[in-house]
Amino acid sequence: MQIPYELALGWRYTRAGRATRRNGFISFISGVSMLGIALGVAALIIVLSVMNGFQKEVRDRMLSVVSHIEIFAPGGAAMPDVQRTLTEARQHPQVVGAAPFVSAQALLARGEDMKGALVRGIDPAREPEVTDLVAGSQGEALAQLVPGEFRVVLGGELARMLGVRRGDVVTLIAPTGQVTPAGVVPRIKQMLVAGTFDSGHYEYDSTLVLLHHEDAQRIFRLEGPTGIRLKLRNLHEARSVALDLAGSLSGDLRIRDWTQQNRTWFAAVQLEKRMMFIILTLIVAVAAFNLVSTLVMTVQDKRADIAILRTLGASPRSIMGIFVVQGAMVGVIGTLAGLLLGLSIAFNIDVIVPAIEQMLSASFLPKDIYLISRMPSDPQPADIVPVGVISLVLAFVATLYPSWRASRVNPAEALRYE
Repeated sequence: MQIPYELALGWRYTRAGRATRRNGFISFISGVSMLGIALGVAALIIVLSVMNGFQKEVRDRMLSVVSHIEIFAPGGAAMPDVQRTLTEARQHPQVVGAAPFVSAQALLARGEDMKGALVRGIDPAREPEVTDLVAGSQGEALAQLVPGEFRVVLGGELARMLGVRRGDVVTLIAPTGQVTPAGVVPRIKQMLVAGTFDSGHYEYDSTLVLLHHEDAQRIFRLEGPTGIRLKLRNLHEARSVALDLAGSLSGDLRIRDWTQQNRTWFAAVQLEKRMMFIILTLIVAVAAFNLVSTLVMTVQDKRADIAILRTLGASPRSIMGIFVVQGAMVGVIGTLAGLLLGLSIAFNIDVIVPAIEQMLSASFLPKDIYLISRMPSDPQPADIVPVGVISLVLAFVATLYPSWRASRVNPAEALRYE
Protein backbone atom coordinates (compact mmCIF):
# COMPACT_ATOMS: atom_id res chain seq x y z
CA MET A 1 0.00 0.00 0.00
CA GLN A 2 1.50 3.33 -1.07
CA ILE A 3 1.66 6.02 1.60
CA PRO A 4 0.42 9.47 0.42
CA TYR A 5 3.40 11.75 -0.12
CA GLU A 6 1.81 14.43 2.06
CA LEU A 7 1.94 12.05 5.02
CA ALA A 8 5.45 10.85 4.20
CA LEU A 9 6.86 14.36 3.81
CA GLY A 10 5.02 15.65 6.88
CA TRP A 11 6.51 12.89 9.03
CA ARG A 12 9.96 13.47 7.49
CA TYR A 13 9.83 17.18 8.30
CA THR A 14 8.74 16.36 11.84
CA ARG A 15 11.69 14.09 12.57
CA ALA A 16 14.44 15.77 10.53
CA GLY A 17 15.19 19.41 11.19
CA ARG A 18 18.11 21.23 9.67
CA ALA A 19 20.30 20.83 12.76
CA THR A 20 19.69 17.06 13.04
CA ARG A 21 19.28 15.99 9.43
CA ARG A 22 22.16 13.52 9.49
CA ASN A 23 21.19 11.47 12.51
CA GLY A 24 17.43 11.59 11.99
CA PHE A 25 16.51 12.67 15.52
CA ILE A 26 13.44 14.75 16.13
CA SER A 27 14.27 18.37 15.52
CA PHE A 28 14.87 20.43 18.59
CA ILE A 29 12.05 22.86 18.02
CA SER A 30 9.51 20.09 17.34
CA GLY A 31 10.73 18.30 20.46
CA VAL A 32 10.14 21.42 22.55
CA SER A 33 6.59 21.70 21.21
CA MET A 34 5.94 18.02 21.95
CA LEU A 35 7.36 18.39 25.46
CA GLY A 36 5.17 21.42 26.17
CA ILE A 37 2.02 19.60 25.08
CA ALA A 38 3.00 16.47 27.00
CA LEU A 39 3.66 18.37 30.24
CA GLY A 40 0.42 20.34 29.92
CA VAL A 41 -1.65 17.20 29.33
CA ALA A 42 0.11 15.34 32.15
CA ALA A 43 -0.43 18.23 34.60
CA LEU A 44 -4.11 18.40 33.72
CA ILE A 45 -4.61 14.66 34.23
CA ILE A 46 -2.68 14.58 37.52
CA VAL A 47 -4.52 17.57 39.04
CA LEU A 48 -7.97 16.30 38.02
CA SER A 49 -7.14 12.82 39.32
CA VAL A 50 -6.03 14.19 42.69
CA MET A 51 -9.18 16.34 42.92
CA ASN A 52 -11.28 13.27 42.13
CA GLY A 53 -9.38 11.38 44.82
CA PHE A 54 -10.06 14.01 47.47
CA GLN A 55 -13.72 14.16 46.45
CA LYS A 56 -14.03 10.37 46.65
CA GLU A 57 -12.26 10.28 50.03
CA VAL A 58 -14.54 12.93 51.54
CA ARG A 59 -17.62 11.32 49.95
CA ASP A 60 -16.77 7.89 51.37
CA ARG A 61 -16.24 9.32 54.83
CA MET A 62 -19.48 11.24 54.58
CA LEU A 63 -21.38 8.15 53.45
CA SER A 64 -20.10 6.26 56.48
CA VAL A 65 -22.54 8.46 58.42
CA VAL A 66 -25.10 9.54 55.80
CA SER A 67 -27.28 6.96 54.07
CA HIS A 68 -27.68 6.80 50.30
CA ILE A 69 -31.39 7.63 50.51
CA GLU A 70 -33.62 8.86 53.34
CA ILE A 71 -37.40 8.44 53.38
CA PHE A 72 -39.15 10.56 56.00
CA ALA A 73 -42.49 12.04 56.96
CA PRO A 74 -43.04 15.79 56.45
CA GLY A 75 -42.53 18.08 59.44
CA GLY A 76 -40.42 15.61 61.41
CA ALA A 77 -43.48 13.61 62.43
CA ALA A 78 -43.52 9.86 62.94
CA MET A 79 -44.08 7.75 59.82
CA PRO A 80 -47.59 6.31 59.68
CA ASP A 81 -46.67 2.75 58.65
CA VAL A 82 -42.96 2.01 58.94
CA GLN A 83 -43.14 -1.74 58.24
CA ARG A 84 -45.14 -1.28 55.04
CA THR A 85 -42.68 1.36 53.79
CA LEU A 86 -39.75 -0.90 54.66
CA THR A 87 -41.30 -3.75 52.69
CA GLU A 88 -42.05 -1.56 49.66
CA ALA A 89 -38.56 -0.01 49.66
CA ARG A 90 -36.82 -3.39 49.83
CA GLN A 91 -38.63 -4.50 46.67
CA HIS A 92 -36.50 -2.15 44.57
CA PRO A 93 -33.62 -4.15 43.03
CA GLN A 94 -31.05 -1.47 43.93
CA VAL A 95 -31.88 -1.48 47.66
CA VAL A 96 -29.61 -3.79 49.70
CA GLY A 97 -30.33 -2.48 53.19
CA ALA A 98 -32.98 -0.53 55.11
CA ALA A 99 -33.23 0.65 58.71
CA PRO A 100 -35.61 2.96 60.61
CA PHE A 101 -34.35 6.08 62.36
CA VAL A 102 -35.45 9.08 64.38
CA SER A 103 -34.03 12.49 63.54
CA ALA A 104 -34.32 15.56 65.73
CA GLN A 105 -32.36 18.53 67.01
CA ALA A 106 -31.47 19.17 70.63
CA LEU A 107 -28.93 20.70 72.98
CA LEU A 108 -26.25 18.64 74.69
CA ALA A 109 -24.88 19.97 77.96
CA ARG A 110 -21.99 19.04 80.21
CA GLY A 111 -21.64 21.38 83.18
CA GLU A 112 -21.63 24.91 81.79
CA ASP A 113 -20.74 23.80 78.27
CA MET A 114 -23.63 23.45 75.86
CA LYS A 115 -23.60 22.49 72.19
CA GLY A 116 -26.24 22.12 69.51
CA ALA A 117 -26.61 18.52 68.39
CA LEU A 118 -28.25 16.49 65.65
CA VAL A 119 -29.86 13.56 67.44
CA ARG A 120 -30.31 10.34 65.48
CA GLY A 121 -32.17 7.42 66.96
CA ILE A 122 -31.06 4.15 65.37
CA ASP A 123 -31.73 0.43 65.59
CA PRO A 124 -28.28 -1.06 66.41
CA ALA A 125 -29.33 -4.44 65.00
CA ARG A 126 -30.19 -2.99 61.58
CA GLU A 127 -27.64 -0.20 61.44
CA PRO A 128 -24.96 -2.41 59.78
CA GLU A 129 -27.28 -2.66 56.75
CA VAL A 130 -27.02 1.07 55.99
CA THR A 131 -23.81 2.41 57.53
CA ASP A 132 -20.15 1.58 58.13
CA LEU A 133 -20.03 2.99 61.66
CA VAL A 134 -20.24 -0.47 63.20
CA ALA A 135 -16.62 -1.32 62.35
CA GLY A 136 -14.17 -1.95 65.21
CA SER A 137 -14.61 -0.26 68.58
CA GLN A 138 -17.36 1.98 67.20
CA GLY A 139 -19.49 -1.13 66.63
CA GLU A 140 -18.95 -2.17 70.25
CA ALA A 141 -20.18 1.24 71.41
CA LEU A 142 -23.30 1.04 69.21
CA ALA A 143 -24.05 -2.43 70.57
CA GLN A 144 -24.46 -0.88 74.04
CA LEU A 145 -27.42 1.21 72.90
CA VAL A 146 -30.10 -0.76 74.72
CA PRO A 147 -33.69 0.58 74.85
CA GLY A 148 -34.61 2.02 78.22
CA GLU A 149 -31.04 2.63 79.42
CA PHE A 150 -30.68 6.00 77.64
CA ARG A 151 -27.12 5.67 76.43
CA VAL A 152 -25.57 7.78 73.68
CA VAL A 153 -22.63 7.57 71.30
CA LEU A 154 -21.13 10.96 70.48
CA GLY A 155 -19.10 12.21 67.55
CA GLY A 156 -15.45 12.44 68.49
CA GLU A 157 -15.19 16.20 67.95
CA LEU A 158 -18.39 16.83 69.93
CA ALA A 159 -17.07 14.75 72.82
CA ARG A 160 -13.79 16.67 72.79
CA MET A 161 -15.58 20.03 72.75
CA LEU A 162 -17.65 19.00 75.77
CA GLY A 163 -14.70 17.34 77.49
CA VAL A 164 -16.45 14.00 78.00
CA ARG A 165 -15.35 10.43 77.57
CA ARG A 166 -16.85 6.98 77.85
CA GLY A 167 -18.73 6.53 81.13
CA ASP A 168 -19.48 10.25 81.67
CA VAL A 169 -22.98 11.65 81.95
CA VAL A 170 -24.33 14.37 79.65
CA THR A 171 -27.66 16.19 79.64
CA LEU A 172 -29.89 16.12 76.56
CA ILE A 173 -32.31 19.04 76.29
CA ALA A 174 -35.16 18.48 73.83
CA PRO A 175 -36.97 21.51 72.39
CA THR A 176 -40.35 19.71 72.52
CA GLY A 177 -41.19 20.55 76.13
CA GLN A 178 -44.08 19.77 78.42
CA VAL A 179 -46.76 22.26 79.42
CA THR A 180 -46.85 23.22 83.11
CA PRO A 181 -48.63 25.99 85.05
CA ALA A 182 -45.41 27.96 84.78
CA GLY A 183 -45.29 27.58 80.98
CA VAL A 184 -43.56 25.26 78.57
CA VAL A 185 -40.60 23.51 80.17
CA PRO A 186 -38.00 21.78 77.94
CA ARG A 187 -37.62 18.04 78.38
CA ILE A 188 -34.31 17.26 80.04
CA LYS A 189 -32.79 13.80 80.24
CA GLN A 190 -29.45 12.66 81.57
CA MET A 191 -27.66 10.22 79.24
CA LEU A 192 -24.68 7.93 79.77
CA VAL A 193 -21.90 8.18 77.15
CA ALA A 194 -21.35 4.65 75.80
CA GLY A 195 -18.54 5.67 73.46
CA THR A 196 -17.55 7.91 70.58
CA PHE A 197 -17.10 7.55 66.82
CA ASP A 198 -14.88 9.27 64.28
CA SER A 199 -16.08 9.24 60.68
CA GLY A 200 -13.39 11.65 59.45
CA HIS A 201 -16.04 14.19 58.43
CA TYR A 202 -15.95 17.19 60.78
CA GLU A 203 -19.53 18.32 60.18
CA TYR A 204 -20.92 15.06 61.58
CA ASP A 205 -18.20 14.32 64.14
CA SER A 206 -18.93 17.70 65.77
CA THR A 207 -22.74 17.53 65.89
CA LEU A 208 -24.07 13.96 65.69
CA VAL A 209 -25.47 12.10 68.71
CA LEU A 210 -26.57 8.47 68.33
CA LEU A 211 -28.98 6.68 70.66
CA HIS A 212 -31.51 3.87 70.44
CA HIS A 213 -34.55 4.86 68.39
CA GLU A 214 -36.97 3.77 71.14
CA ASP A 215 -35.23 6.08 73.63
CA ALA A 216 -35.37 8.90 71.07
CA GLN A 217 -39.10 8.31 70.58
CA ARG A 218 -39.70 8.63 74.34
CA ILE A 219 -37.61 11.79 74.67
CA PHE A 220 -39.18 13.54 71.69
CA ARG A 221 -42.66 12.08 72.30
CA LEU A 222 -42.97 10.29 68.97
CA GLU A 223 -45.16 7.32 68.21
CA GLY A 224 -42.57 5.72 65.94
CA PRO A 225 -39.50 6.35 63.76
CA THR A 226 -39.49 9.54 61.68
CA GLY A 227 -37.89 7.90 58.62
CA ILE A 228 -36.10 5.05 56.93
CA ARG A 229 -32.52 4.99 55.68
CA LEU A 230 -31.60 2.96 52.59
CA LYS A 231 -28.34 1.60 51.21
CA LEU A 232 -28.00 0.94 47.46
CA ARG A 233 -25.89 -1.39 45.36
CA ASN A 234 -24.61 1.57 43.37
CA LEU A 235 -24.49 4.89 45.18
CA HIS A 236 -24.34 6.77 41.87
CA GLU A 237 -27.87 5.55 41.10
CA ALA A 238 -29.28 7.28 44.19
CA ARG A 239 -31.06 10.04 42.29
CA SER A 240 -32.84 7.71 39.85
CA VAL A 241 -33.75 5.26 42.63
CA ALA A 242 -35.20 8.14 44.67
CA LEU A 243 -37.39 9.10 41.71
CA ASP A 244 -38.54 5.48 41.33
CA LEU A 245 -39.41 5.23 45.02
CA ALA A 246 -41.28 8.54 44.94
CA GLY A 247 -43.68 7.00 42.45
CA SER A 248 -44.01 3.57 44.09
CA LEU A 249 -44.21 4.21 47.86
CA SER A 250 -47.56 4.64 49.56
CA GLY A 251 -48.45 7.64 51.67
CA ASP A 252 -47.32 11.24 51.89
CA LEU A 253 -43.56 10.82 52.24
CA ARG A 254 -40.46 12.84 51.40
CA ILE A 255 -37.40 11.28 49.76
CA ARG A 256 -33.88 12.71 49.78
CA ASP A 257 -30.69 11.19 48.34
CA TRP A 258 -27.15 11.77 49.56
CA THR A 259 -26.30 14.35 46.89
CA GLN A 260 -29.16 16.59 48.06
CA GLN A 261 -28.05 16.44 51.69
CA ASN A 262 -24.70 18.04 50.80
CA ARG A 263 -25.66 19.92 47.65
CA THR A 264 -23.64 23.05 48.50
CA TRP A 265 -20.43 21.12 49.09
CA PHE A 266 -20.73 19.08 45.90
CA ALA A 267 -21.58 22.20 43.88
CA ALA A 268 -18.49 23.97 45.25
CA VAL A 269 -16.26 21.00 44.39
CA GLN A 270 -17.64 20.79 40.85
CA LEU A 271 -17.14 24.54 40.34
CA GLU A 272 -13.56 24.31 41.58
CA LYS A 273 -12.90 21.34 39.31
CA ARG A 274 -14.25 23.20 36.27
CA MET A 275 -12.10 26.24 37.02
CA MET A 276 -8.99 24.08 37.41
CA PHE A 277 -9.81 22.37 34.12
CA ILE A 278 -10.09 25.74 32.35
CA ILE A 279 -6.89 27.12 33.89
CA LEU A 280 -4.81 24.05 33.09
CA THR A 281 -6.31 23.80 29.61
CA LEU A 282 -4.79 27.23 28.95
CA ILE A 283 -1.39 25.66 29.65
CA VAL A 284 -2.10 23.03 27.00
CA ALA A 285 -3.31 25.78 24.66
CA VAL A 286 -0.07 27.75 25.08
CA ALA A 287 1.97 24.64 24.36
CA ALA A 288 -0.19 23.74 21.37
CA PHE A 289 0.10 27.19 19.84
CA ASN A 290 3.88 26.96 20.07
CA LEU A 291 3.31 24.88 16.96
CA VAL A 292 2.53 28.10 15.11
CA SER A 293 6.08 29.36 15.55
CA THR A 294 7.46 25.88 14.88
CA LEU A 295 5.63 25.55 11.58
CA VAL A 296 6.29 29.14 10.51
CA MET A 297 10.02 28.53 10.92
CA THR A 298 9.73 25.20 9.12
CA VAL A 299 7.86 26.79 6.22
CA GLN A 300 10.53 29.50 5.95
CA ASP A 301 13.24 26.85 5.97
CA LYS A 302 11.50 24.67 3.36
CA ARG A 303 10.55 27.37 0.88
CA ALA A 304 12.82 25.89 -1.79
CA ASP A 305 11.36 22.40 -1.22
CA ILE A 306 7.85 23.83 -1.49
CA ALA A 307 8.72 25.59 -4.74
CA ILE A 308 10.17 22.39 -6.25
CA LEU A 309 7.07 20.42 -5.26
CA ARG A 310 4.87 23.09 -6.83
CA THR A 311 6.83 22.95 -10.11
CA LEU A 312 6.44 19.15 -10.08
CA GLY A 313 2.68 19.56 -9.99
CA ALA A 314 1.80 19.59 -6.29
CA SER A 315 -1.35 21.59 -5.57
CA PRO A 316 -1.61 24.25 -2.83
CA ARG A 317 -3.95 21.87 -0.98
CA SER A 318 -1.27 19.16 -0.98
CA ILE A 319 1.36 21.61 0.29
CA MET A 320 -0.99 22.62 3.06
CA GLY A 321 -1.62 18.96 3.89
CA ILE A 322 2.12 18.31 4.34
CA PHE A 323 2.44 20.90 7.10
CA VAL A 324 -0.89 19.99 8.68
CA VAL A 325 0.46 16.44 8.96
CA GLN A 326 3.66 17.74 10.53
CA GLY A 327 1.81 19.76 13.15
CA ALA A 328 -0.68 16.96 13.78
CA MET A 329 2.19 14.50 14.34
CA VAL A 330 3.67 16.80 16.97
CA GLY A 331 0.24 17.13 18.62
CA VAL A 332 -0.48 13.39 18.57
CA ILE A 333 2.93 12.38 19.91
CA GLY A 334 2.85 15.09 22.59
CA THR A 335 -0.68 14.19 23.65
CA LEU A 336 0.06 10.46 23.84
CA ALA A 337 3.24 11.12 25.80
CA GLY A 338 1.31 13.39 28.17
CA LEU A 339 -1.42 10.80 28.67
CA LEU A 340 1.15 8.10 29.40
CA LEU A 341 3.10 10.31 31.81
CA GLY A 342 -0.01 11.68 33.54
CA LEU A 343 -1.65 8.28 34.01
CA SER A 344 1.60 6.72 35.21
CA ILE A 345 1.91 9.35 37.94
CA ALA A 346 -1.82 9.38 38.77
CA PHE A 347 -1.97 5.60 39.27
CA ASN A 348 1.24 5.55 41.34
CA ILE A 349 0.90 8.79 43.28
CA ASP A 350 0.55 6.82 46.54
CA VAL A 351 4.13 5.62 45.99
CA ILE A 352 5.62 8.74 44.39
CA VAL A 353 4.46 11.28 46.99
CA PRO A 354 5.79 9.34 50.05
CA ALA A 355 9.11 8.92 48.24
CA ILE A 356 9.33 12.69 47.64
CA GLU A 357 8.32 13.39 51.26
CA GLN A 358 11.06 11.07 52.49
CA MET A 359 13.59 12.65 50.16
CA LEU A 360 12.72 16.19 51.28
CA SER A 361 12.06 15.24 54.94
CA ALA A 362 8.69 16.98 54.69
CA SER A 363 5.01 16.11 54.97
CA PHE A 364 2.61 17.53 52.39
CA LEU A 365 -0.49 16.50 54.40
CA PRO A 366 0.34 16.57 58.14
CA LYS A 367 -1.89 14.25 60.17
CA ASP A 368 -2.41 16.85 62.90
CA ILE A 369 -3.84 19.37 60.40
CA TYR A 370 -5.56 17.35 57.67
CA LEU A 371 -7.94 14.45 58.13
CA ILE A 372 -6.37 12.79 55.09
CA SER A 373 -2.68 11.98 55.55
CA ARG A 374 -2.05 10.52 52.08
CA MET A 375 -2.45 11.99 48.61
CA PRO A 376 -5.48 10.31 46.99
CA SER A 377 -5.89 9.87 43.25
CA ASP A 378 -8.81 8.63 41.17
CA PRO A 379 -8.30 8.93 37.38
CA GLN A 380 -11.65 8.98 35.59
CA PRO A 381 -12.22 8.32 31.86
CA ALA A 382 -14.73 11.20 31.86
CA ASP A 383 -11.80 13.56 32.56
CA ILE A 384 -9.04 11.84 30.58
CA VAL A 385 -10.89 11.56 27.26
CA PRO A 386 -11.81 15.30 27.03
CA VAL A 387 -8.22 16.24 27.91
CA GLY A 388 -6.87 14.16 25.02
CA VAL A 389 -9.49 15.42 22.57
CA ILE A 390 -8.97 19.09 23.49
CA SER A 391 -5.21 18.75 23.16
CA LEU A 392 -5.50 17.19 19.70
CA VAL A 393 -8.03 19.81 18.54
CA LEU A 394 -5.85 22.70 19.76
CA ALA A 395 -2.79 21.21 18.04
CA PHE A 396 -4.73 20.81 14.78
CA VAL A 397 -6.10 24.36 14.90
CA ALA A 398 -2.57 25.69 15.51
CA THR A 399 -1.39 24.13 12.23
CA LEU A 400 -3.94 25.81 9.97
CA TYR A 401 -2.42 29.29 9.56
CA PRO A 402 1.22 28.21 8.95
CA SER A 403 0.03 25.49 6.58
CA TRP A 404 -2.05 28.03 4.66
CA ARG A 405 0.99 30.30 4.47
CA ALA A 406 3.00 27.41 3.01
CA SER A 407 0.37 26.80 0.34
CA ARG A 408 0.65 30.47 -0.73
CA VAL A 409 4.42 30.36 -1.39
CA ASN A 410 5.25 31.61 -4.90
CA PRO A 411 7.68 29.13 -6.57
CA ALA A 412 9.39 31.85 -8.65
CA GLU A 413 10.17 34.00 -5.60
CA ALA A 414 11.25 31.01 -3.53
CA LEU A 415 13.78 29.83 -6.19
CA ARG A 416 15.09 33.29 -7.12
CA TYR A 417 17.95 33.28 -4.61
CA GLU A 418 18.55 29.52 -4.44
